[in-house]
Amino acid sequence: MRFREDKPEDLARARAAVATWREGHPQGTADQLVADLGCQFHPDYGVVLRSVLFAFDRHQARQVTGTGTAEDAR
Repeated sequence: MRFREDKPEDLARARAAVATWREGHPQGTADQLVADLGCQFHPDYGVVLRSVLFAFDRHQARQVTGTGTAEDAR
């Protein structure tokens, strides 16, 4: 899959799917995420799903610990 074939709707759908998946699998791994959700996206979208999970977890951790800065909110 080439970057120019990616659509903003695909990324928004991935973000929503990852957030929902994480709520149901708080200890789940990136590999488990791709195994569970990968079939809903382009076959090469696994790397995107992993990165969305990383960003989601990082954001959640900052909210819990209160370590976010004003720059992080941008």
